[in-house]
Amino acid sequence: MQHWARRLEQEIDGVMRIFGGVQQLREIYKDNRNLFEVQENEPQKLVEKVAGDIESLLDRKVQALKRLADAAENFQKAHRWQDNIKEEDIMYYDAKADAELDDPESEDVERGSKTSTLRLDFIEDPNFKNKVNYSYTAVQIPTDIYKGSTVILNELNWTEALENVFIENRRQDPTLLWQVFGSATGVTRYYPATPWRAPKKIDLYDVRRRPWYIQGASSPKDMVIIVDVSGSVSGLTLKLMKTSVCEMLDTLSDDDYVNVASFNEKAQPVSCFTHLVQANVRNKKVFKEAVQGMVAKGTTGYKAGFEYAFDQLQNSNITRANCNKMIMMFTDGGEDRVQDVFEKYNWPNRTVRVFTFSVGQHNYDVTPLQWMACTNKGYYFEIPSIGAIRINTQEYLDVLGRPMVLAGKEAKQVQWTNVYEDALGLGLVVTGTLPVFNLTQDGPGEKKNQLILGVMGIDVALNDIKRLTPNYTLGANGYVFAIDLNGYVLLHPNLKPQTTNFREPVTLDFLDAELEDENKEEIRRSMIDGNKGHKQIRTLVKSLDERYIDEVIRNYTWVPIRSTNYSLGLVLPPYSTFYLQANLSDQILQVKYFEFLLPSSFESEGHVFIAPREYCKDLNASDNNTEFLKNFIELMEKVTPDSKQCNNFLLHNLILDTGITQQLVERVWRDQDLNTYSLLAVFAATDGGITRIFPNKAAEDWTENPEPFNASFYRRSLDNHGYVFKPPHQDALLRPLELENDTVGVLVSTAVELSLGGRTLRPAVVGVKLDLEAWAEKFKVLASNRTHQEQPQKQCGPSSHCEMDCEVNNEDLLCVLIDDGGFLVLSNQNHQWDQVGRFFSEVDANLMLALYNNSFYTRKESYDYQAACAPQPPGNLGAAPRGVFVPTIADFLNLAWWTSAAAWSLFQQLLYGLIYHSWFQADPAEAEGSPETRESSCVMKQTQYYFGAVNASYNAIIDCGNCSRLFHAQRLTNTNLLFVVAEKPLCSQCEAGRLLQKETHCPADGPEQCELVQRPRYRRGPHICFDYNATEDTSDCGRGASFPPSLGILVSLQLLLLLGLPPRPQLQVHTLAASHRL
Repeated sequence: MQHWARRLEQEIDGVMRIFGGVQQLREIYKDNRNLFEVQENEPQKLVEKVAGDIESLLDRKVQALKRLADAAENFQKAHRWQDNIKEEDIMYYDAKADAELDDPESEDVERGSKTSTLRLDFIEDPNFKNKVNYSYTAVQIPTDIYKGSTVILNELNWTEALENVFIENRRQDPTLLWQVFGSATGVTRYYPATPWRAPKKIDLYDVRRRPWYIQGASSPKDMVIIVDVSGSVSGLTLKLMKTSVCEMLDTLSDDDYVNVASFNEKAQPVSCFTHLVQANVRNKKVFKEAVQGMVAKGTTGYKAGFEYAFDQLQNSNITRANCNKMIMMFTDGGEDRVQDVFEKYNWPNRTVRVFTFSVGQHNYDVTPLQWMACTNKGYYFEIPSIGAIRINTQEYLDVLGRPMVLAGKEAKQVQWTNVYEDALGLGLVVTGTLPVFNLTQDGPGEKKNQLILGVMGIDVALNDIKRLTPNYTLGANGYVFAIDLNGYVLLHPNLKPQTTNFREPVTLDFLDAELEDENKEEIRRSMIDGNKGHKQIRTLVKSLDERYIDEVIRNYTWVPIRSTNYSLGLVLPPYSTFYLQANLSDQILQVKYFEFLLPSSFESEGHVFIAPREYCKDLNASDNNTEFLKNFIELMEKVTPDSKQCNNFLLHNLILDTGITQQLVERVWRDQDLNTYSLLAVFAATDGGITRIFPNKAAEDWTENPEPFNASFYRRSLDNHGYVFKPPHQDALLRPLELENDTVGVLVSTAVELSLGGRTLRPAVVGVKLDLEAWAEKFKVLASNRTHQEQPQKQCGPSSHCEMDCEVNNEDLLCVLIDDGGFLVLSNQNHQWDQVGRFFSEVDANLMLALYNNSFYTRKESYDYQAACAPQPPGNLGAAPRGVFVPTIADFLNLAWWTSAAAWSLFQQLLYGLIYHSWFQADPAEAEGSPETRESSCVMKQTQYYFGAVNASYNAIIDCGNCSRLFHAQRLTNTNLLFVVAEKPLCSQCEAGRLLQKETHCPADGPEQCELVQRPRYRRGPHICFDYNATEDTSDCGRGASFPPSLGILVSLQLLLLLGLPPRPQLQVHTLAASHRL
């Protein structure tokens, strides 16, 4: 076998030496030494420069934010409240007006709105990816808020003055994107004006629930939610509680910590989380699913619930926010005030705020709930129906904002958010936020106002930050990244969410963006702590196509971005320390090389693909490379490579590499007969963006990415010494390769390493494309006792005096070449040729498992948190509207039921449904405008294999009793191939477990969340906290009143329902609901 292995190695090396042209390309570079300079990437200088540029970019936005916040506070302070203000008195552009006029069922059409809505003209602006009007602001008001209320009209009146400040900001900084004021009343005023992106169903957008608003409106929170699940909680009330808890969770950000418990006589967590956990997307999902399993039984025990909550908040052995502490209690009512619990845990300092929520329609005395909230610096809310949930689960933020307002200028600090999806179509953004305070006083000598007016925000698109980073000087495997205090990436080449939900931030941890190891944990911690650093590490990287793992050396350098919560890192392979910079001052030479880009030269010089880069501002992009090349050539006929509108570095390098690869054709490829060695093509790809395929016709079957930096073969060749084989990608679910109809090729590539004046770099990759069928025949000869294909075959067997081989004895022996990812490359079995490119476990599970068990392969498992999955079909749980309590026949026949809270609450829901009928038709995800068929984000488990520690020839027996198999395996030198010769299985009793390589969907949210929270990753919260102020006035604590209906009204209304007569108190109820919310 070792003899066969040497023959295979020699054949591969010989072909690559003759046709690859590595040595010849080195000589070509040296011959053209006068046409380029070797530049150095100095990591520390690079990363400091980029960090400084990002700091300058963000600082300009900060100055604009401060101007806006100061102006807003002054405008509101000067504004005179008008009790008699009318809709027709206010002129503004309603961003949803056009959509509502088109919808006959919209709120304004129903009411006959008198609002004086401006009609605007818009122009397309590529910076906003939208049509905009720079002369006006736009206003968005949530669907469940009445636009004609006095509060909203006054808000619209004083915020109109912000329009001029927005316009002046843009005049001073034309790069500004969306400037937004999110009001505590729910009004959003943004600039420039653009129509609202109306969803296909009900629009549930409320600025107060956006990640940037929540972060700017209060300091971090430690929250314990306790839910009364005693037997008195009716089915509908429990449903309201479950929905309320889910909505409450949506008001928390990654800076907050939370736990949820249910209580009756005893308290217990609703999920597997036994302590406060970070309120990130995955943990909140666990809570939301667990809350749905709550069941009402037993008696009410407030003491058990509150003692559990206080114990949670006093646990100092866990990571938490260590700022605002609060308990949120949802109940249907009770008599116990549990004063002894508050005296023990919270008085006299009252460091924990208590918020109480009376849920559902009932006749209980709510005084104890009011007392609990008022004596513990909290607030009392009522949630009689589903329409009150959203507003009443977010207004607690106004209470938490009090210490911030009272702190004054000290609290006026700009914060930068996590990455999230912009609701107006900008894509991924971060937002700078600044709270806006109410500076008015009720009268001379009165206490200072302690209400937050809202939050000012300015967006920065991630693409604008990326433009400040070096693109192509770092090489294919070098990159810049940035993280925040949570360790989430702001910039990273692997930040590619497949789906985005604008209600949630995009939170990809640095250790999930890369393959986690101890070195990266140390780097991440140092970056979060705001330190500078540099470290060279040996680590694992995943290939671009996510099929392979390579062990590589990387240099990490990092610095903090001053005046922000971000830290910037630079990753460079050692071979990217230097790069080439073309210097084509000779215009005649420019023209000569440029002619080799013309399609008319392809027949003699080979086909050229050019990387679709931004060479010039006026260059039209296209996904079709032929069309892109045509656009490029047409532009180059109008401008020169030295034009100011073009990137001279990119253009000069592209043209230089065009000439260099043409010289490779001239010196090596053109005079060789590819058929002699069964080659379909030869190719070269360069850092400059050229991929040249020879002969021209071979380009028809070329499927690799025309951008070398995005081609898996290119990046892997740079990271691996020797020859890298890449079989065609085959999915186990797809049809096998059809060899008769198509000639299938296997790529073999290797990097070209240059040493120029003691400086080493790898500016290109060259390779060949093997004819699979011809090389499969050649493989059998090379792994046989014949010296060449013309020599006659010699039959060997157990009784003969010669060794069996892979050609003659192919009925007894399985001979294969498998690459370092475990994928089949070549086989001596004709029936396996159409399985080339498949994971070998799908071809021979028994043998692949043995190779893994004998350490030829190592397995690496990781999770993709950015995957997209098809939606699960909804369960058909009944014919009633979703979530609605359905009374039984026995209930209808029971007179007592007609006077119960359940009957009244059911009527409330039906009445609300008649008005807001879409609630019965859409869940929140659908209401945001997502079609039911839209893919949703999910977690996928990925498994890759790579070569283990065994590097020598190895013999082993697969022990299966009478079905045992002997196999030999040996790595081929200077390649990524494993040569395996094994006895064919004699029977099927030896079948063992099958190794899986295919990506699989995680039924839960990735690795077990309950285990992960026991090992929380290092993070730091914001460095400022405003949770206490001695001058805070806590007297406003929500002294609402319950609304028990009379027996007569209940019976009348229920009879109306039974008789099928729909009640029509629409306008009155709508107005009451609006006034209650505002």
